[in-house]
Amino acid sequence: MNVKQIFYSANFIKELKKLPQEIRELAIEKEKIFRNNPLHPSLRLHPLQGKLTGLWSISLTGNYRIIFERQKNGDLLFISIGKHDIYKYL
Repeated sequence: MNVKQIFYSANFIKELKKLPQEIRELAIEKEKIFRNNPLHPSLRLHPLQGKLTGLWSISLTGNYRIIFERQKNGDLLFISIGKHDIYKYL
């Protein structure tokens, strides 16, 4: 997976602002890793299944995730960030 550009949904930005400072900082670090090496093992990158088919997940911690969608032009749209239960709200 190549990372061309990353865009952020309004929902993603709103959720990011609500997170604890240490999780926001970790998200920034993980995004840097993702931009340089999307397949880095620490990201535990994987496609989602079922009703979330077409979306991908990056693990920040055992409990926090970034959910994104790959666009047809190769760009990525980060759509949600939060605890593991964010899957329920997508």
